[in-house]
Amino acid sequence: MKMKKIQRKYYLIPIALCLLGIVWLGYYFFMSSLSLSDKIEYIYIDDNDDIDSVSAKLNDIASEHTIMAFTTMARHSSYAENIRSGRYAIAPGESAITVFRHLKNGHQEPVKLTIPESRTTDRLAGALSKKLMIDSTALAICLKDTAFCKRWGYDTATIVCLFVPNTYEVYWNTSIDHLMERMQKEHKHFWNEERLTKAQALGLTPNEICTVASIIDEETANNAEKPMIAGMYLNRLKVGMPLQADPTIKFALQDFALRRIYHDMLFYNSPYNTYKNTGLPPGPIKVASIAGIDAVLNRVNHDYLYMCAKEDFSGTHNFAKTYSEHLRNAARYSKALNERGIK
Repeated sequence: MKMKKIQRKYYLIPIALCLLGIVWLGYYFFMSSLSLSDKIEYIYIDDNDDIDSVSAKLNDIASEHTIMAFTTMARHSSYAENIRSGRYAIAPGESAITVFRHLKNGHQEPVKLTIPESRTTDRLAGALSKKLMIDSTALAICLKDTAFCKRWGYDTATIVCLFVPNTYEVYWNTSIDHLMERMQKEHKHFWNEERLTKAQALGLTPNEICTVASIIDEETANNAEKPMIAGMYLNRLKVGMPLQADPTIKFALQDFALRRIYHDMLFYNSPYNTYKNTGLPPGPIKVASIAGIDAVLNRVNHDYLYMCAKEDFSGTHNFAKTYSEHLRNAARYSKALNERGIK
């Protein structure tokens, strides 16, 4: 009996070793860190990816044995038929099983999306597409489509008013409609009761405020001076004087590199030409900044009707109440341009 017990123990040793080997292999393949990096890595899975392309993307950061584990799990599940697009974070130490579960269940990491102060809808679409899975051409077409813009309460000239240039967390694979829904939500949050009350006191709608703000943004990058410029443009609107804003000429010509506006340009036929047309142009000439919007809402009350860039090229302006005073300011600035050879 004693010999039989000893023999039985000898039989158990290889079995135990086999079990330990299986456990070790399971841990080695499935539980060890998938990523070889010591920092968080991100993979982007789009709608065109299949199991092979997903594996190839993981292969850039993973070890050979964890890729084998991932493909084994994918092969024995429905993942290959249900690949979820998105931006996925893979942290150091996360096992192949954990990464597989995240991808399979669509547990993606949001991106920080900053709305740029773009001058055209094409540029806006291009900038957003660099951060999102959205196709820039598709988004640009939508922003120029009358029916699409109407769905969100705008037209093709005012649709940029919906975009408040702030930073938001969104999912990389968000659709165009979901993006617009988010922008509409953020727009309502931005235009709170305080801002709406100030706009009403000025007799302007939020869209009109954005239009004035966009012109001011193009006039100066000096936020401290923006309320002063806002007061001047609002004075012109109040007395029915054309805004005569040089940035609107650049927008009308779609030539944003212009450093000097010449007399013949002032006659260019466009609804955005504020030298030919009184009142506001059809919409903003860019995505207005928050500083620009708040500058209009909190404009400085004064009697100035004219302004001209200072001849010291400081980015600030000389203001004037009379046209004759303005002409003297303009002559000094023109002389400074000529001296620098700026055409």
